[in-house]
Amino acid sequence: GDEQLGQERLPASTPANVDEPSNASFGDGPSHFRKLGDQVLSENFDRKEVEQKYQEMHWQGEFAEYVGMAMENPAVLKTAHQRLYDAVMSFGVERDEKTGDITKFKIFDDPFNGGEDAVFGLDEVKRSLMNTISAGAQKLGAEKRVLLLSGPVGTAKTTITRLLKSALEEYSKTPEGALYTVGLRHKDHKGNDYIEWSKINEEPLNFLPEQVRDKLVAQINKAAIERGEEPVKMKFGERSPALSHVYNELMDKYDNDTSEVLKHLVVKRVIFSEKDRVGIGSFQPKDEKNQDSTELTGDINYRKIGIYGSDSHPLVHDLDGEFCVANRGILEFNEILKLDVAFLYDVLTATAEQKIKPKKSAQIDIDEVLVGSTNEPELRRLKNNELMEAFRDRTIKIDVPYNLKLDTEVKIYEKTYGEHEKAGRIAPHTLESAAMWGILTRLDDPTQHGIDVMQKLKLYNGTNIPGFTKQQMVEMQEETEREGHSGVSPRLIQNTLGSLLARRGGKPVNPFMLFNELRESLASDTVISDKAQRKKYEDLIGLVEEEHEETIKREVQIAISADPEALSTLCANYIENIKAYSQGEPVKNRYTGKDEEPNEQLMRSIETKIGITDNRKDDFRREIMNYIGALAVEGRTFDYESNDRLKQALEKKLFEDAKHTINFRTYVADIASKEEQEKLEIVKSRLMKDFGYDEETAVDILAHVGSIFARGDTRDE
Repeated sequence: GDEQLGQERLPASTPANVDEPSNASFGDGPSHFRKLGDQVLSENFDRKEVEQKYQEMHWQGEFAEYVGMAMENPAVLKTAHQRLYDAVMSFGVERDEKTGDITKFKIFDDPFNGGEDAVFGLDEVKRSLMNTISAGAQKLGAEKRVLLLSGPVGTAKTTITRLLKSALEEYSKTPEGALYTVGLRHKDHKGNDYIEWSKINEEPLNFLPEQVRDKLVAQINKAAIERGEEPVKMKFGERSPALSHVYNELMDKYDNDTSEVLKHLVVKRVIFSEKDRVGIGSFQPKDEKNQDSTELTGDINYRKIGIYGSDSHPLVHDLDGEFCVANRGILEFNEILKLDVAFLYDVLTATAEQKIKPKKSAQIDIDEVLVGSTNEPELRRLKNNELMEAFRDRTIKIDVPYNLKLDTEVKIYEKTYGEHEKAGRIAPHTLESAAMWGILTRLDDPTQHGIDVMQKLKLYNGTNIPGFTKQQMVEMQEETEREGHSGVSPRLIQNTLGSLLARRGGKPVNPFMLFNELRESLASDTVISDKAQRKKYEDLIGLVEEEHEETIKREVQIAISADPEALSTLCANYIENIKAYSQGEPVKNRYTGKDEEPNEQLMRSIETKIGITDNRKDDFRREIMNYIGALAVEGRTFDYESNDRLKQALEKKLFEDAKHTINFRTYVADIASKEEQEKLEIVKSRLMKDFGYDEETAVDILAHVGSIFARGDTRDE
């Protein structure tokens, strides 16, 4: 056929005789390897299974078979939006048990690469995207729009689109997602029999006369409804110019006998593949001098002009542009608003009219999902350009902001650096500190009184902040609708962590190093040119440092006071005293046996550690006593771990009592006595065991916290 034009048939190469002697000085020569290979293949290679799978994926049959197939399974007639929606849903969802609403689309966990491209958070973005695709599947207008993912750099816009493409590709390999296209048997210009396959994967039923097709579709949907299935909203169009030309030639040959022409129709299954440019296309701006619109619509094959006599003949067009490749599938436009205006006109026609116009060719009907991505500067330029009103009107913008939830941001870095953290190359709280700083740069300063930006971060992460309700948090978010559209990208943080890990050469990386590295990154970063903004980001590093300092002080406190026996004794003593206090009874002195008043000094020394004021002490004590009673009803015993706030207070009390036995100044100066050194070794081992520090970092933590206490810089929470 046309594929052989200008090509010469080469003689088949003669295979080497693998049994010939070899110069190899090991094993039994080539025959040994062949025998070993045959054995391995026979153990792992099921020839029948492979052949059967191949036949399923490359099925080819008659047009009548396809019509019967469509009668039994109307899903083969899905539109591109229907197919994409079903592809995503085929990977599963999670729903709210009470409302039944979808809370999670599992496709965004990246089932293809073990979660390597998982998109964390952005739940509202995912729902908005899927609602738009669903509207397109139902032919509610979204099928004639470009899905425009808009947001700052590094917000997973490209990753989201990549997962959609992967879903569609895998779905096309399943029986439920099977898709078919058409070809026509006829003779080429040399009189040889061959099949002219559709170059745009068009729907085979397009070749039925319209009135016949309408009757068939009604019959197909009637059968579907009788089976309790949803009718399919088909998308039919005109036949492509090349196949229309061949079809008309056959109609002339058979004196307009459609039944004879239909016998020439052949149908085959299509498997989408971005790599092979089948059903999935992608396009991105390039140098204007090296790019023209034929990359979208296809070009003329000038070798064929000599055969068919004209550059406008239907059979001289290759139709290998991205619009043609992606027909009935999905086409991604990277940085769509950077495209030249001439390209955007092609996109407008493809969107609103669902047609393309290749050079010197008739218009061609297409059906595909168009997804574009853009960053904030290009979007602002679009809004300010009155000439682009038509394009704005034909897009559905889906905002993709930065993540604002701490736990989710941490997952982003754990995905890349989790193995390093498990191996001890990244100290505890390093990734959390990085994530915390990243989110702080994206948050607007709170307008409400009584809350700072760090508390706002914690509130967004689900932490209860006294005096603030969930409704107030929602109102706070509504007041800052552009929140998350500025700040540092996760990529800047990843670059910083990667550079730090590489430079350390396997030695542990801790938050102190991270803070220094972030400051250096800010100083040299060319993206953040505004001095005021850079100063703000540097100040936020200091805020994270303070938060980290409080965290490690707390951990050292716990490590010093982590004596279960001492905690149990102190807890029992406290409970005994508040019980006597609540009931107005005396407490028996364990040493003298005499009755004494409840030890108010002991009780307050514990309660003040967690901010219980004098006028709140009675409420707190009743709360503990009620909790003890509730546990007793259930047959459970109260201990120091039963109440988190009380446990924290007991640990702080023990720490206050114990820290005076450790001279931190001598530890910082490396002149600790043997007795002090032994105590510090116990604390260090607890830091390693309970909090995951390696020995070097545990020593650094003790030195840092020791210096804090040495200068008397403490803060009770």
